[in-house]
Amino acid sequence: MTAPAGSRFAARLTAAAGGLSTDATRRMEATYPWYRELTADERAWVGLVAQAGISAFVDWVADQRSAPQLTADVFGSAPRELARIISLEQTVALVRTTIEVVEAAIDELIDEPERSAAREATLRYSREIAFSAAEVYARAAEARGAWDARLEALVVDSILRDELDPSLSSRISALGWSEAAPIAVVAGYAPVSDVEGSLDVLRRAARNHDLMLLTGMHGDYLIALIGHCSSDEEATKAARLIAPHFGPGPVVIGDRALEFDEVGASARTATTTVRAAAGWPGAPRPVPTGDLLPERALAGDAQAKAELLEVAYLPLMAEPHLMATAAAFLERTPSLEATARELFVHPNTVRYRLGRIAETTGFTPTEPRGALALRIALILGRTHDPTLDL
Repeated sequence: MTAPAGSRFAARLTAAAGGLSTDATRRMEATYPWYRELTADERAWVGLVAQAGISAFVDWVADQRSAPQLTADVFGSAPRELARIISLEQTVALVRTTIEVVEAAIDELIDEPERSAAREATLRYSREIAFSAAEVYARAAEARGAWDARLEALVVDSILRDELDPSLSSRISALGWSEAAPIAVVAGYAPVSDVEGSLDVLRRAARNHDLMLLTGMHGDYLIALIGHCSSDEEATKAARLIAPHFGPGPVVIGDRALEFDEVGASARTATTTVRAAAGWPGAPRPVPTGDLLPERALAGDAQAKAELLEVAYLPLMAEPHLMATAAAFLERTPSLEATARELFVHPNTVRYRLGRIAETTGFTPTEPRGALALRIALILGRTHDPTLDL
């Protein structure tokens, strides 16, 4: 089928294409403030797109028997970076402006009855080019998402390996994370299937909850870094929101990092804690690393052993009556009356001392988890090498 305006109209439009491109550029500059803020190179790129659009329209008017390759013919003339500089909405506005210039030219270049058919062809062409613009931006977003995902994985892996060189800082900045501290670390096992798809779902969930997230795989573990967690409560709330997107098993919250150079240590502790969490089947999901000190110590975590010695054993050693009460109550006779008889004190004295132990160490001896932590602390304290620094 030959175009309604015929080859005669196409020839006239071809002769006027240069002037139409110039008119479109001038109208863009007069209409859109953001266009005037573009650099000279960026405005030149937009001009190339407008000129290519008009040329493609001329070809299409001349022969509509084959569908035009608008994505390549029109948008292929501009560099890929243009999609980062101009939004899809702005691109559609530029297309609309160019089409308006062409429609105005139709009145001058063609007479009725061909004019109405030519306008209809212009409307059809504008629809096709709008779809092509959407395709360009969709592809750019997909490519950018894939690149960002690879960059995320590289950053997370480098942080875990403590490879904090200048190149990492630039990559962190490229992801918009230069001002992300404090940072919460969440670790767990990866989903059992379609890991990449699961990571995409996790990222979308984070965006839906307005969370600043970096995520990646490290061995069998899925690591998520959450930015701008100003308190432990915020970190726990954020971890609860993303925990369902981890694989089966425990999900662990590491200590918040106030600087990027602290993230690696927190992440390594979190991943080792994931393994140790198997020792507490009833652990909440997610669970802070500090709540798993007993399991971590039994699994050989030197940091957990040192922390139990520091927060529990040494303070009790400093107050012998509390140490004697803890040993009697936890290891020999777990009742107030029996402990009182063994120590030759009143039961209220035992009750008071148990309260002091909880205040001093942070572990409540009358609760199962607190009693477990205190008992392991006592064992570690009695068996550790006194020449080692705690």
